[in-house]
Order: sequence, then structure tokens, then C-alpha cells
Amino acid sequence: MTSEATITQSQPPVKRKPKGGKSRFRKVVDWLHRWLGLVSGIVVLILGLTGCLFVFQDEISNITDKQLRFVDVPAQAHTLPISTLLPVAQAALGKDQPINYITTYARAGRTWEFMAYAENDSAITYGGSIRYYRTAYVNPYTGALTGVANNKWNFFIVVKAIHWSLLLNTPYGQPITGWCTVIFVLLLITGLIMWWPKKWNRKTRNDSFSVRWKARFKRVNYDLHNVLGFYSLLVALVLALTGMVFAFTWFQAFAYVAASGTTTPPAQAPALKSQVVAVAPAKQGIDIAFEKAHQLMPHADRFGLSPAVGKEGLVYVNGYRGRETYYNYDAFSFDQHSGKLLYRNDYKQRNAGEKLVAMNYDIHVGAIAGLPGKIIAFLASLVSTSLPVTGFIIWWGRRRKR
Repeated sequence: MTSEATITQSQPPVKRKPKGGKSRFRKVVDWLHRWLGLVSGIVVLILGLTGCLFVFQDEISNITDKQLRFVDVPAQAHTLPISTLLPVAQAALGKDQPINYITTYARAGRTWEFMAYAENDSAITYGGSIRYYRTAYVNPYTGALTGVANNKWNFFIVVKAIHWSLLLNTPYGQPITGWCTVIFVLLLITGLIMWWPKKWNRKTRNDSFSVRWKARFKRVNYDLHNVLGFYSLLVALVLALTGMVFAFTWFQAFAYVAASGTTTPPAQAPALKSQVVAVAPAKQGIDIAFEKAHQLMPHADRFGLSPAVGKEGLVYVNGYRGRETYYNYDAFSFDQHSGKLLYRNDYKQRNAGEKLVAMNYDIHVGAIAGLPGKIIAFLASLVSTSLPVTGFIIWWGRRRKR
């Protein structure tokens, strides 16, 4: 009969985790963070850098394009009718490039913008996907043309196209940027887990919240990745999630449902048509529509108009509250012949889901919080640009060490 001591000796020794060693969960997190970062690093770097460049595009363009965008205000500052300015802009752009969007400003001294835009859905690259994208700038007081800009190759538009879809047509490029943004969200989450100290004491607090600038390069680089990543985490997460709203219709639907608390989609505008009349009114319908929009929104900072297409098309007008933001607007539809108001959708009537989706762009670029918000978005984008670089240096140094 086998003794109890013999049985005990025959049992395999129990493997214990070394003191201070990593758990299996932490090893998985480290592995995911490392390899997901290597897979998406180049794209994340491009998205962060282009995001930094684009944040202040309006402020910079107001300086570089000052002669196009600004004019002297006459003593009696009365703007001319849209129907008077529209032919001037159309002649400058040419008949083969019909104007499909007009931006007017309440701010005195701003030129009004008449844009012609057309796409080519069959193209693969950004350059081929846009047939034309030009804007004519007109002095609203005198009707004089201040210039024409080819927006297709404007610096900031190209930067936006890189950020949007890597200079590819949207169906080809945006899935790449979208899924790399999803990976970036996972990197932020796994990075937070890796950053979190096992014990909170004076040393771990110093290591987690400060950069040792006097240390060796490897340590400074590690701190820049670790510490700056933590400080920018919340803002970077917001930028990434709002980017996913652009990239995926399913995520936009998720954001809408989460904010509105309902799966019922927003109400659609009714299908309306302009009534063709035998005798044209004395005043152009687009002028009447513009005047009515002004009366309905006297404190709007700017209006965006889409001229009617065809004899039964409508004149669409959006009135925006805010010089740079887009979310807080009222939408109007007018009969193109009589200027009669046919439909109105006010911002205050929309549910929380509609408002959140409308805010998405303004949140993404930081404009929702004005200049401070843009500065915060710029800094978070700058840190996001650095993370793939500092992370790669950490990985490469450890690889060489092994």
C-alpha cells in the first residue's frame, strides 16, 4: 500500500505566478496594445497630423484669403438682392458649372460665397471623385466680383480629404480611416489599463503624472507616451468617437438612439413641389425666400441657400446661429416662384439624438466650445500624432534589447 508521503511526492508541483509578474489579462492587454498600435500607427499619425492642421483653417484662411473674403463697408450698407449677385457669380464660374450653394453673412464686410460643386462617384481617388469645386466671392454691397477660388486643390480642403479618406474616394478610403479609428479607441482603453499603477504611492504618482525631462532619452520617450497619452485620453476619445459617427452609419444610428432614447428615426421633410405659375411675380422667388428667412431668424449669423433645380424644385435655406458652428440651425423650404414658405424645421423642435448628430462636426473640430475648444482639440490631436511615434520607439528599443 502506497504511503501518504509517496503520494504527496508524486504530485506535480503547483506553478505559482512570480511575485510582481503580470497576469494573463495584462499580458493580453499588452499584446493587443502593441500589435494594434503597429497595425494602425501610420494611419493614426496621418489622422492626428491632418486634424491639427485643419482645426484653425477658418482663422488662417481669413488671413491668407483676406482679399477674397473681406471688403470695405460703404456708408449706407445695404446688400443687393440675391438675384442680382447670382448672375455675376455664375458668369465668373461659367455656365457649365451651375451654382448649387450660396453662403451669406450677417457680419458686415464679408463677401458672399457662391459655390459650384459636382462629384464623380465612379472614381477611386480624391482628385477623380470631384468634377469641380469652385467658389466665386462677390461684394454684397456693390455686386463686384472679388475673385474665384478653386477649392478642389485648396490646401485645407486637401488636408480634410486626407483626414476623411486618405485622398481616396469616400467608399474606398473612409473604411480604412474608420476602422483605424476603432483601433485607436481600443488603444486608448488598453493604454489606460497599462498606465494604471498597481499601487498608488508617491513614486507611482510621480511616474504616472510627470515627465522626467532630465532622464535618458528612452525614459523621456516612455514618459511622453505614457503621461501625455493619459492627459489627452478623454478628449482624444471624444475626437475618435465623433470620427466614427462620420465613418459608420451604424455608429451614427447608435449615437442617435443613445441620445434620443428611441429607435424611431427622425421625421423626414415632406415631399413638396413648387407651383408653376403662368405669370411670374414682380420680385424673384429666391429674393422673397431670403427676405422671409431673415424675418423669421433676424439674429442669424449666416444663411446657406440652395437654389431651386428644375421648374418644380424648392429653394432651401438654413439659418445658422453662430459664426462657425453648424449644429444650431433652422431649416426652411420655399416655393421658387412665389417665395412662399412651405416647410420649417426648427432646431428647438429636434430631439436629443438629432441635436447630438448635428453637433458631431462641431464637437470633432472643437468649434462647439469656441476658440478654447479648438485649442484643446489641436493639443489632443498633436498628442495623438505623437503616440504612434513614441510607441514605435518603445517597441523598437525593447526588440533590439531582446
